[in-house]
Amino acid sequence: MVHQMKLTPSPFGMIRNGTKTIELRLYDDKRRKIQIGDKIVFVNTGNSLETLEAEVVDLYIFDSFKTLYGELPLLECGYDESDVATASPDDMNVYYTKEAQEKYGVVGIKIRLC
Repeated sequence: MVHQMKLTPSPFGMIRNGTKTIELRLYDDKRRKIQIGDKIVFVNTGNSLETLEAEVVDLYIFDSFKTLYGELPLLECGYDESDVATASPDDMNVYYTKEAQEKYGVVGIKIRLC
């Protein structure tokens, strides 16, 4: 199955250059359909003609970003050496409300570019 996800230019570039290999999302109804072996087409929100195709190689399902941040390597989740020391699960509140996180849980989607 092929899924589509939008990404802002910064994480899009990190996936393109191989430094971001785990995409963090809410584990809502749309993401619950994703399975290992599926493909994801990432669309750059800064230029919708720019896309990347990746294969899902693993799924890490957690009850909260707090738990996820304690378990997964943040350098693979979109942080780099300059900001990983200050990384916080609260960083994800910009994208998802606390209520949505509590309702659905969260997922780290391990990917490999095709």
